[in-house]
Amino acid sequence: MTATETTHATPAGPSAVPAAALALGDDALVLSHRLGEWAGHAPVLEEEVALANIALDLLGQARVLLSMAGDEDELAFLREERSFRNLQLVEQPNGDFAHTIARQLYFSLYQHLLWTELAAGQGPFAPLAAKAVKETAYHVDHAVQWTVRLGDGTEESTRRMRAGLDALWKYTGEMFRPVEGVDVDGAALEQRWLAELDDVLSRARLDPPEGPRTGAWRAGAGREGLHTEPFGRMLAEMQHLHRSHPGASW
Repeated sequence: MTATETTHATPAGPSAVPAAALALGDDALVLSHRLGEWAGHAPVLEEEVALANIALDLLGQARVLLSMAGDEDELAFLREERSFRNLQLVEQPNGDFAHTIARQLYFSLYQHLLWTELAAGQGPFAPLAAKAVKETAYHVDHAVQWTVRLGDGTEESTRRMRAGLDALWKYTGEMFRPVEGVDVDGAALEQRWLAELDDVLSRARLDPPEGPRTGAWRAGAGREGLHTEPFGRMLAEMQHLHRSHPGASW
């Protein structure tokens, strides 16, 4: 695998913290919703519970992060599409179960490495990261086990797992672009991510995906508010209830 060219994110002042919290919070919020879409559709009951638990973990992270940027409900339910700063990877449709696992593998490995590094520092995200790193360790384990099970399974499961990994590969480069206010070395983080991913794929008897990790059409611009077509439909569904009943409370 070839690492994409990245730059080191430099420390920023307090004004950058809300913007960074918004980006990380949007990642967690959008992926939480995508995983929640599996409710009633997971292949087995155990996975219904597992995916719901992961979605709830991510939603909890999103609430903390968005509250660092403003009013969490307004940010989640009243912003327009171009105001969201999530990675394009997390907004991709679930597809089949193998496709979802591929998305989860890519993102969980990245998020666990990110939270681990932030938890070790003294920055504004350290308290959340210390808790989130434990949650994402489970997310990684879940994704790895299913990747190995599907990749080294039947001919059909192998084909589907490989197809999911290949389809989402082009979105992975964006994870390591610098986010102002998040003081991590993106290039070093990417190298660790690639090494961990290589190990998982080797255990699953799967070849690494090939091809560029950013498309000519600017795959990887989610941080700039540029999103893929499925995101608009997902956002309309996610925001429908809140927008239909403004000011309502339970």
